[in-house]
Amino acid sequence: MRRTIAAALRSHGHQVTDAADGEEAMSRLDRAVYDVVLTDVRLPHTDGFSILRRLRSEAPETEVVLMTAYGTIEDAVAAMKERAFDYVTKPFDMQELLMRVTKAAERMRLRQELRDARKQLAAVHGGPTLIGRSPAITRLREQVEFVAATEASVLICGESGTGKELVARLLHDLSPRAAKPFVAVNCGAMPAALIEAELFGHERGAFTGAVRRRDGRFAAAHGGTLFLDEIGDVPPDAQVKLLRVLQESEYTPVGSNTALKADIRLVSATNKEPRDLIAHGTFREDLFYRIKVMEFRVPPLRERPGDTPLLIEYFLDRLRNVGMAVAGMTPAALAACEQYPFPGNVRELEHAIMHAAVLARGTEIGAEHLPPEIRGEERKSRSSAPARPLSMAVEEFEKEYLRRVLHDTQGKRKQAADILGISRKTLWHKLRKYGIAGAEDDGEEPPLEQGMVS
Repeated sequence: MRRTIAAALRSHGHQVTDAADGEEAMSRLDRAVYDVVLTDVRLPHTDGFSILRRLRSEAPETEVVLMTAYGTIEDAVAAMKERAFDYVTKPFDMQELLMRVTKAAERMRLRQELRDARKQLAAVHGGPTLIGRSPAITRLREQVEFVAATEASVLICGESGTGKELVARLLHDLSPRAAKPFVAVNCGAMPAALIEAELFGHERGAFTGAVRRRDGRFAAAHGGTLFLDEIGDVPPDAQVKLLRVLQESEYTPVGSNTALKADIRLVSATNKEPRDLIAHGTFREDLFYRIKVMEFRVPPLRERPGDTPLLIEYFLDRLRNVGMAVAGMTPAALAACEQYPFPGNVRELEHAIMHAAVLARGTEIGAEHLPPEIRGEERKSRSSAPARPLSMAVEEFEKEYLRRVLHDTQGKRKQAADILGISRKTLWHKLRKYGIAGAEDDGEEPPLEQGMVS
């Protein structure tokens, strides 16, 4: 079996080292670090759990997949508690095993990509970056790098929590103004009566409560970048004065007769559609075109396939860097995060990871540590359901989950199999078992029966 699996892994592009027993495996672990270890639970001279525990102690990033012919619920629970990546019971379908090993290797590769991205960014300017490799975020990163070198005013649009201020900071950090101040202003949090004084400053006695002279945000950002967040909330009177400043590159503090030079690069952001604001008469069209020489749209997290695991690793690393003990995340917890749409976007994901890390108390984050909305309502319905055999509960969950994945993939069988982490043949058998219709076969005949490895 060892030779058969090794040959299959090599044929799928993996570099494979095999060991005949537990003693040889331990010896090989002394000489090399592996991305993934696939091991039987029962071995001569030692056992798979001993190998797993050693790896968790000496090479915690190595992913471990356990397999056994004596699978029990207790063994599966023990494997997850010991932070195995996956647990496979023999006999198993070879394609499904290959897929699970590939997923484990992919998780390891995601971690390496994150480390490389952070090193590259630190070499450039040492600041934060746009974490992700999805087409939408890759395109945005390229736009930021190109526009940063210019003096063009930029309008950043996107839903709340997508990271608009992060994009603004990147524009500043990569620009010739990087050594000068970056000043962020939340226009939506300012009282309408005070926004002009906040932006342009005021003289002593200019209005009730102005007991001393104060510089505004334009002065604070002199030579650097001024970021106006939620610019759509600026009242109409202040919009007129802001437009004049941008046209003439100078401003006058409230209560003063002296015009000051406005040497800033303006970056603005809004979570509203600016053209709708113009249509409703709440935002000036001429100001819109003045602040929007370039326009960026930050995609919501639901439109960034594949970025959630990278972001999770990034947030876990940040928690570790501030001294919090975080062991990692179980596959079940990661799957729950990937399936949840995150209406609050990256900010909601970050808060969810912090929430889970606190509850995990230094152990690996499981699905039970995540906020209830991410775990889903199925847990509540199961807890209130009448007692029934475990096998029946598992089948009911599997049937419902298959239907949901097929609905999300519009019945595309190949795409559903990829999401589920099983082969098309296994999926086809399960659909036939549960009598689930409506799955398209992607133009292919049902897969032929193949031999099972036992």
